[in-house]
Amino acid sequence: MVTKVVKKDKAKKGATKKSSVKEDKDLRDYEMVLVINPELAEDKFNASLDGISKLITDVGGVVSETKQWGKRKLAYPIKQFSEGNYILTRFQLQPAMGREVEKRLQISEDILRHLLVRLNS
Repeated sequence: MVTKVVKKDKAKKGATKKSSVKEDKDLRDYEMVLVINPELAEDKFNASLDGISKLITDVGGVVSETKQWGKRKLAYPIKQFSEGNYILTRFQLQPAMGREVEKRLQISEDILRHLLVRLNS
């Protein structure tokens, strides 16, 4: 009787692994707030916005909404700036690709800060 319990537990473990692999293929909803360099010219700022959307789509995401909140004063200086252009972006992405997006955002000199949050579905 003890061996049957062990076999059932092994079957359960295998089932959870398969279901977690299936979940990773699904797209999840994300929201990202960016603080962009306030001294960028308008054309370079627009190019930066397009680059962010392209970055998300290149890793398999789908951008659903981008809102510009405009220039706002920062609570504390970031890279010697006291203001920043705020952008809110909502998109869908595979969970494994979130780190890739963050790595590429950290490299950019125009982006002062970013916050990527997974929304509950």
